[in-house]
Amino acid sequence: MTTPILPPAMLGIIGGGQLGRMFTIAAKTMGYRVTVLEPEAGCPASTLADVHLCASYDDAKALKEMARTCQAVTTEFENVPAASLEFLAQSTRVSPSAEAVSIAQDRIQEKRYIEASGLDVAPYLPIESAIDLDQDLSGCLPGIMKLARLGYDGKGQVRVKTADEAREAFRSLGEKPCVLEKMLNLQTEVSVMVARTSPGIVTTFPVAENRHEQGILDVSIVPARIDEATSQKARQMALSLAESLDYVGVLGVELFILDDGRILINEIAPRPHNSGHYTLDATVTSQFEQQVRTLCGLPPSDTRLLSPVVMINLLGDVWGNSEPDWTDLFKHPGLMLHLYGKASARPGRKMGHFNLLADTLDIALSDALAIKGTLRQKAGLDPSL
Repeated sequence: MTTPILPPAMLGIIGGGQLGRMFTIAAKTMGYRVTVLEPEAGCPASTLADVHLCASYDDAKALKEMARTCQAVTTEFENVPAASLEFLAQSTRVSPSAEAVSIAQDRIQEKRYIEASGLDVAPYLPIESAIDLDQDLSGCLPGIMKLARLGYDGKGQVRVKTADEAREAFRSLGEKPCVLEKMLNLQTEVSVMVARTSPGIVTTFPVAENRHEQGILDVSIVPARIDEATSQKARQMALSLAESLDYVGVLGVELFILDDGRILINEIAPRPHNSGHYTLDATVTSQFEQQVRTLCGLPPSDTRLLSPVVMINLLGDVWGNSEPDWTDLFKHPGLMLHLYGKASARPGRKMGHFNLLADTLDIALSDALAIKGTLRQKAGLDPSL
């Protein structure tokens, strides 16, 4: 087993957004020091980290400094250059691996890898050039044309019903490599967070049930309202993929549960995930502490759910022209507010979230949606969305 890295070692994270911020909080709470590599001055993680290397993710000088000073390095998102991780791995511990990150960076490669691992995905076609649109597309229509790289939170995705619409969508996405993925009749969407240090030293968090608006996660409901057999199968699929990747770190696995009961893997995130934010308040250990533990060669800790919980994303839309009035949130004894320290709000930008814990899932969901509606109403938005 890898020699554990213990406090007060310096840990590095590439990316200084909200996930980097929450990693930093977890690491410093545990007694570690943190270096953040992020080109944006004043990023959410920079105000909490011990060191902020304000440089691009492939800056040679910054990477050399990180390699020299950090005993282990991780990332907050999958679009970090794989070459940067490969360089760091020559002299310091890196997780997840450059190979795992590179697979998650490209939807075509990701789907092929999942299939090769013996797991099911939705019917899809790689569309790498306009010529690929001359084939029979009927098996993937109606569908969604998705950029193979860099699309997230609904960006870089176009819904299409016909072959002509698929061609137009491909043009609108700059004729860059895409995946045409068939739209299916879903019972629900769920996700599983895996924390893995090495073979046999691995665990999963409770399955989250997820709702999206405009391609962005809106609500996570935990425990997911699915039967135990389905829950266990979803967890086992996530574990199987982590083992196939020989993954080290926290891995988010998004899955579709179809009307006919089949379970398909949608996509993976080689990092903590928005749908795992409920773990900050509702489980024994958060996904961010698990990220620290697995990075440092420590076994994952307890993932037991302490209470039913509903997580609501807070997007820049509810800021309107000013900071929201948080009074209604703080009045609720079971609500925990998490703001990300971002300097400016804009529609669709993730500014924070809240977790609402209650004795029953029905109460948690009802109260959380009511508070979300009040925030939207005060911002002049439709409270029913």
